Amino acid sequence: MSTTVKEEPLLRLRGFRNLFVAGAVSQLGSQISYVALPLLAVTALGAGAGEVGLLSALGTLTVLLLGLPAGAWVDRVRRRPLMIATDLLRAAVLLSVPLAWWAGRLSMGHLYVVAVLTGAGTLLFDVAAYSIVPALVGRGRLTPANTLLVGTGAGMDVAGRSAAGVLVQVAGAPVAILLDALSHVWSAAWLRTVPEPGEARRGFADDPMQRQEPMGRQEPAERREPMGRQVAEGVRFLFGNPILVTALLQGTMANLAFPLCSVLLPVVLVQQLGHPEWVVGAYLAAGGLGVLAGSAGANAVGRRLGTGRAAWLASVVTAPAALVVPLLTWGGPWVWASAAAWFVLTFRTGLNNVLLVSLRQRVTPDAMLGRMTATMRLLLTGALGAGGLFAAAVGELWGAGAAMALGAAVMALSWLPYVRSPLRHEP
Repeated sequence: MSTTVKEEPLLRLRGFRNLFVAGAVSQLGSQISYVALPLLAVTALGAGAGEVGLLSALGTLTVLLLGLPAGAWVDRVRRRPLMIATDLLRAAVLLSVPLAWWAGRLSMGHLYVVAVLTGAGTLLFDVAAYSIVPALVGRGRLTPANTLLVGTGAGMDVAGRSAAGVLVQVAGAPVAILLDALSHVWSAAWLRTVPEPGEARRGFADDPMQRQEPMGRQEPAERREPMGRQVAEGVRFLFGNPILVTALLQGTMANLAFPLCSVLLPVVLVQQLGHPEWVVGAYLAAGGLGVLAGSAGANAVGRRLGTGRAAWLASVVTAPAALVVPLLTWGGPWVWASAAAWFVLTFRTGLNNVLLVSLRQRVTPDAMLGRMTATMRLLLTGALGAGGLFAAAVGELWGAGAAMALGAAVMALSWLPYVRSPLRHEP
């Protein structure tokens, strides 16, 4: 009697396990830099609200230039070598920051270039990684697989952001960024044994459910199809599916609001309120704990309520917490009340990162996964970049408190795309 993939623990699947380990360590390092880069800009280079907002925006706005062709390209090439190359690229770029600092030549322009290049590397890596997961575990196990990936990533967020504030205070931001560079080298080493989609599917040959699923293998003729036509097919597919459109609209509103609420935290907490750097890490770590809690419960909540209903109810229930976030600027106990509200909002993010990502993968054919993921990534990450630019502009003109209030208003309304959507009834 043969054992199907459904009966085997996910972490005993070698390809998925190595992707999991590589991503966990890389995510830990990335979250250290997430805190360390703006703190380096504020404490060492004297950056103001506009410069910190622009630094945040550049990494995500890179997706506006590369997002659509990235998906078509990922669907054409081998994904493992691509992920390894992007890891090594990010390691080299991040290593340049401490080297420039120790040479006395670091500038905001250098940090802007680092943000652009690491943003491009992260885009290509994530599109390839999300596209390979269905082949590694089988479509029937996407929700538990994404629960594990998102939950572990959230745990790394908490650890990375908490450690970053302490590292910056004790050893300095350049050392913290050096650790991020080393984490990408670690990730590249583990990815060497992750199989390509075709190789992974052969491991499911005895699973009748897997045999019935679309294989999405690309024939040479398809690879010769003009990239522009492939990109257009991906865009039409996404906007022709009302479930994907709802997930996109809700995510765009949330992603626009998050940077408005968060990118100026170093300015408010360190410059205006006089808190030490570790407070920035602790505040952001509260958000990581929220993502961790939401992702950990997503599989059970989705089974009980249904994927769409769970996502809808989570948005409605958590949205009012956004109105507490801007009270951070009042100082005192409001800092921690704001952090608690941040936890509530990121709880929904953790829930959605499992349920909606799994749903997106489930309704998309294998041959379209890269393009769907990249198109979605283009718009969602583009919203993050736009939010960073709005934070920079509003922070310069009217202050950080006004930027946070605008973000809170958008977040409080981010449940509206669900109102008349069929996604609410998805199992």
